[in-house]
Amino acid sequence: MVEVLYRDLGRMSYGECWDLQHLLFGRILDSKSGSAVESVALSDSQKAIAPEWDSIVEADCGGELLLVEHNPVYTLGKSGKAENMLVPEAYLRSIGAEFYRIERGGDITFHGPGQIVGYPILDLEKLGIGLRQYIDAIEQAIIDVCADWGVEAGRIEGASGVWIDPESARARKICAIGVRSSRYVTMHGFAMNVSTDLRYFSHINPCGFVDKGVTSLSREVGQDIALEIVKEQIAKHLAERLNVKIYK
Repeated sequence: MVEVLYRDLGRMSYGECWDLQHLLFGRILDSKSGSAVESVALSDSQKAIAPEWDSIVEADCGGELLLVEHNPVYTLGKSGKAENMLVPEAYLRSIGAEFYRIERGGDITFHGPGQIVGYPILDLEKLGIGLRQYIDAIEQAIIDVCADWGVEAGRIEGASGVWIDPESARARKICAIGVRSSRYVTMHGFAMNVSTDLRYFSHINPCGFVDKGVTSLSREVGQDIALEIVKEQIAKHLAERLNVKIYK
């Protein structure tokens, strides 16, 4: 069975985590092509999180699963529309939020405290699946996590992510998904609202939708939920749906 290394990055700024994603993504691509792996300097905080980063490329594994909680940040995908940001960037800075235009698919979304952001950086060739199967597996894993808490979730045709009451006028997104892949190596991923302050979403049309809402697991369950518990559930169900062994 293909193995995937799981790293819990704790709380990290979006920019620093983005650098780590690109580092690992590039090294997996280099290893697939037989190119020499470039040496890249890490910051002190990155070294503390990933002291043996170089060794991962050498291991015969399927990649890594990074789970992280970000400081407040809005990201706009390559196909996103700037008008889905409803306030100026200066206002975002005034409330302590950052803004990034990035290369993933999808439109605009928010990341912040109380939300689990997952970056599976995987070689899908080693996993033996295609990109559509990969996205389906992520969605199903999040649906499984919701079910663990007695919350029924599902999909909406033509809209990525995981939704509560998907067939009703009250459809609300609990998990956004936006990925990038190159030569079957993935980056970016998903963002599940666990105890997120949903007021941050009022500054955008989340994922480009103007007629659908957002929600969190805590809101649906009616109680505070620890991120650490949900992280373990996500790792467990992703392992099942991707048919891999996820280890720390």
